[in-house]
Amino acid sequence: MLTDSTGNVRFKTFSRRAAIVGGVQLVVFAGLASRMYYLQVLKSSEYQMLAEENRVNMRLLAPLRGEIIDRFGVVLATNRQNFRVLLIPEQTPEIEETLTKLGRIVELSETQWKRVLRDARRSPAFMPITVSENLTWENFAQVNIHEPDLPGIQPDVGETRHYPHGSALAHVVGYVAGVSERDLEDEDPLLKLPGFRIGKSGLERRLDLELRGSAGASHVEVNAFGRVIRELSKDPGTPGAQVVLTLDMDVQQFATEQLAGQAASAVVMDIHTGDIIACASAPAYDPNDFNVGLSHAKWQSLLDNPFHPLVNKAIAGQYPPGSTFKMVVASAAVDSGLIDPKQQVHCSGKITLGNHDFHCWKRQGHGFVDMQGALMHSCDTYFYETAKRIGIDRIGEMARRFGLGGTLGFEVPGEKPGLVPTRGWKRATTGVPWQQGETLIAGIGQGYLLTTPLQLAVMTARLANGGLAVEPRLVRSVGGQEAERSVAEPIGVSDKALALVREGMNLVSNSPRGTAFRARIKEPGMSLAGKTGTAQVRRITRAERDSGVLSNSEVEWRRRDHALFVAFAPVERPQYAISVVVEHGGSGSGVAAPIARDIMRRVLERDPTGEHGVGQTSAESARPNSGRES
Repeated sequence: MLTDSTGNVRFKTFSRRAAIVGGVQLVVFAGLASRMYYLQVLKSSEYQMLAEENRVNMRLLAPLRGEIIDRFGVVLATNRQNFRVLLIPEQTPEIEETLTKLGRIVELSETQWKRVLRDARRSPAFMPITVSENLTWENFAQVNIHEPDLPGIQPDVGETRHYPHGSALAHVVGYVAGVSERDLEDEDPLLKLPGFRIGKSGLERRLDLELRGSAGASHVEVNAFGRVIRELSKDPGTPGAQVVLTLDMDVQQFATEQLAGQAASAVVMDIHTGDIIACASAPAYDPNDFNVGLSHAKWQSLLDNPFHPLVNKAIAGQYPPGSTFKMVVASAAVDSGLIDPKQQVHCSGKITLGNHDFHCWKRQGHGFVDMQGALMHSCDTYFYETAKRIGIDRIGEMARRFGLGGTLGFEVPGEKPGLVPTRGWKRATTGVPWQQGETLIAGIGQGYLLTTPLQLAVMTARLANGGLAVEPRLVRSVGGQEAERSVAEPIGVSDKALALVREGMNLVSNSPRGTAFRARIKEPGMSLAGKTGTAQVRRITRAERDSGVLSNSEVEWRRRDHALFVAFAPVERPQYAISVVVEHGGSGSGVAAPIARDIMRRVLERDPTGEHGVGQTSAESARPNSGRES
């Protein structure tokens, strides 16, 4: 009975425990079932999407960069095939041995070696690493032939920026290069793509966002380790906008050739619209070198070059305007009412102020000259006297009306403002009051005055177009949208002053006594009106003047005068203005004027704007003889 009782008790205890365990199991299974229902039914679409994201990766694709073309559709910057070599570390048992073999086919620098080994340590083993880019077709073909003997090496074809005209447009179009740490402050994910390049100078920099385009995407299936199994879909993205410039590449190339071998610049513009037809700076560099990768030796050679090829002299070179500034002084004199243009001044070769002599470039003097005669002969004495009578304030005000002394809003980065001095500027800068002798020097475009070739072209355009404040324009349209053009308002110079100065420039080039007569254009309907300028870069001592050692050929290059020339043409119906500056060229009439003449003749024969009907408007127009007249 005891046994039965004990057994019954044990049975009841077991039954209770079994019921509890069963209940717990039931609760657990119910929880699991409800959780499975929640995950598989209620949340199925969400987790299915997450699972799909683990299986499918989206990878950004760099879009094609927009093209840059000239006014006739000539391509100035485009994209071309980039033959390159990639390395996949997991397929390469010995990376250094493979690189050694590859180096027998493709030249690899020490820097490339170090970069590949560094990237191989940092990146997943299955991720391709760029070894070398921009290979020639011959080298690329050799890599393909030897691929079986190069484990892990993968030949590949991509896209890279290309500048068909090389150095002729280096300072205008600029170049692209790799993304720096500073550039990564921009949150555009494109910047983090391996090998992605952005604009670093010129229009490539100014219009980088427009040229960059919108990223594409590639959807690829990957395994649990992230390795690509296959590509599911691909969107190439939206190419960058096409940029159309006002340049005529034919004239640009011709101007570059005329400036070759010198530190010089030339700007040609339409005097009515401000369209820049040519903007050349010499010497230059090949922008393709920056895209491919510039060696340290080549970079150092650019830095050490005394002609400064990295500087865009057309907009950043600042020079005393020399005698080209005399048109501004003449305009100020006429509009001041203090000077009668017909009144003559006697030039004996110098003028004395206090105990200092201010010399004319012609030692024996020009005799009696009026304003137009002074422009024709470029008589310094006349303009010393004129500047003394009207004062620096009137001269400075007129200079600013003609576009000098400030930036002009040019689209290419790096434009410098030049300098038109004032009394207040000198006191604030040096702490010394303005001196009357400095006014005399300013009257012939020397002293503190600084201008850029772009400003000189704008000054000439405003003289030739009737005194309208035309501004330079280089970009005609972006992505098919026409660039805005400001309305040219009058600058406030009288017709009398403009007509007198234009006739003086005509005499400079077309009168046998003019300083640029030998650099005239003889073809009918193409005559130009210009003004020579020779700007000193050193102070000529009394001993040098007395000894007659004034020739630029007798001093070292750096101490020679700058040569300048500005002009407009055709004289009968002006359409184009030009400025040429040759650093340490010596003579404006002997060096700068012939260059300007040849470039202007080319412009008139082509007539890019099709306004005056002398030349042709097609990009296929005939190319005239570029030889200079004697």
